[in-house]
Amino acid sequence: MDACAGIRRGQVEGAAVSLDACAGLVQRGDPDRFATVMAAPVEARALLLPLYAFNLEVARAPWVTKEAMIAEMRLQWWRDALEEIDAGHVRAHEVAGPLAEVVTDRIPTAILDRIVEARRWDIYSDPFESEDALIAYVDHTAGGLMWAAALALGAEAADEGKVRDVAVAGGIASYLRAVPELRARGRQPLPLAFDVQRLAAGGLGRLGARRGIGRRIAPALWPAWQARGILALARAEPARVEEGTLAVPEFRKRGGLLWRAITGRA
Repeated sequence: MDACAGIRRGQVEGAAVSLDACAGLVQRGDPDRFATVMAAPVEARALLLPLYAFNLEVARAPWVTKEAMIAEMRLQWWRDALEEIDAGHVRAHEVAGPLAEVVTDRIPTAILDRIVEARRWDIYSDPFESEDALIAYVDHTAGGLMWAAALALGAEAADEGKVRDVAVAGGIASYLRAVPELRARGRQPLPLAFDVQRLAAGGLGRLGARRGIGRRIAPALWPAWQARGILALARAEPARVEEGTLAVPEFRKRGGLLWRAITGRA
C-alpha cells in the first residue's frame, strides 16, 4: 500500500520521491509505527513519515557498527544536519529534506537534537544508574518523538505533559519487549536495582493522560496503542520480560488500532 497516496497533489516530483523513501524506510524498519501512519488521515502522513524515518535512522546509528567512534560520528551527522536546518540549509538526503519541511515553523529542532543525544547511551554497555535515568532516556527518545509528532499535527504547549506521559508509557512497553535483544547484543538494559512490576504500574498510570487529547493530534499518540496490554502483562508476569514473551495477541493488536482509526481517539 502506498503511504503517500493522496498527499502528492501540489508537490514537486522530488519531494514526492523523498516522501516515498521515508515511507519505505518506516515500513521496512518500524512496521508497527508504519501501521499507525496508514491508519491516520491522509493529510497527516506527510507530516509523520519524515519524523518517523528520522527516528529510525537515529535509532539505528549505534547498532550498525561495533566501533564506538563511528557510531558517535553517525549521530553527530544528524546533530549537524539539525543545526543546518535551523540555519536554513538542508542536506541532500532522502530523510533530511522531508524532515526540514516538517520542522520549519512547527517543531523546535532542540527536541529532535535531544533524541539524537539520548541515543548515545545505546552505543555503550553501561547500565542505567537508576529507574529514573531509564525513564529520562525513554522520555527523551519516545517522548521527544511523540511530542514532535503532536506538534506537527498542531498540538498546543498545554498538551505536552499529556503527550509525553502517553509516550513514556508506550516507550517503557517497547523497551521492556527489547530487553532480551539488548542483552543478546551485549548491553545491560536494566538498572541494577530494578522492579519490573513497579515500572509497568507507573507506565499504566501514565496512560490516563490520553483523556482530553483532541482528535487532531490523536494519530501522534497511536504508536502507544499496544502499551496497556504489554504493561499489564509485565506487571502480572514480570518474568516475561527476560523470557521475551511480552506480546499482545494479534487480533487485539489489530483491533485496538482499528478502533482508534474509526473513532479518531488517542
